[in-house]
Amino acid sequence: MLKAEQLGATLGGRTVLHAVHLRARPGEITAIVGPNGSGKTTLLRRLTGDLTGPGEVRLEGISLARLAPAALARRRAVLPQSVSVGFPFTLREVVTMGHASGNAAPLPGVVEAALDEVGLLDKIDTFFHDMSGGEQARGHLARVRAQVWAPVHEGRPAWLFVDEPVAALDIGHQLQVMAVLRRFADAGGGVIAVMHDLNLTAMHAEQMVLMEAGQISAAGPPAEVMTAPLLSRAYRCQLCMNTAPKEGVWLLPQVASML
Repeated sequence: MLKAEQLGATLGGRTVLHAVHLRARPGEITAIVGPNGSGKTTLLRRLTGDLTGPGEVRLEGISLARLAPAALARRRAVLPQSVSVGFPFTLREVVTMGHASGNAAPLPGVVEAALDEVGLLDKIDTFFHDMSGGEQARGHLARVRAQVWAPVHEGRPAWLFVDEPVAALDIGHQLQVMAVLRRFADAGGGVIAVMHDLNLTAMHAEQMVLMEAGQISAAGPPAEVMTAPLLSRAYRCQLCMNTAPKEGVWLLPQVASML
């Protein structure tokens, strides 16, 4: 289990995360949602150890601060909102970077399997800069999957931390990416994802964490968090929505008026 206690963060002299407590379980997808500027990405960076500040994060009882970088790389992989590749690497080389530092580094065939999982195996020797934005996004997902290819390693769950993993993708590829995250969680890994698409979140996440002004305003199953009063307050617009799934598909919220 991931346990975060009293997490805070200050950026540019301004406190942007206020004493946040969070629990996330392996075998589940935990989605962090909320309006722009609410602290979603900052919270994710604190959970991964990429940003320091008050409080503590523990993975299976071990503080992130006690894990060496190499050990941490085998326990969790991070997909930021945007990743810049500054050299003319091929897709194979980019994904190999993840594989080489991860929990399945000695295993052959992981790079090819990770690319097949995201539908890019036929692009394996393409220069990364020659690919579309959506293909690059899926290529980076393959990279982090290759890093934590084993959802459970040495008896402990591995974790995927992803920030807006479907933002640059069409509907079909959005569903493909969510299926990748779903399979990882179903195999015993943990997934924490910053999401903007509430419909996809409700369809796939076991836990929804709603951020508001640097704090968690609600957390729990989507049916409990994805309600008109909670979302209307957080997003500052009056929402009317169906809070129950119909044949596995949630209805998108409808904006009645701005608050």
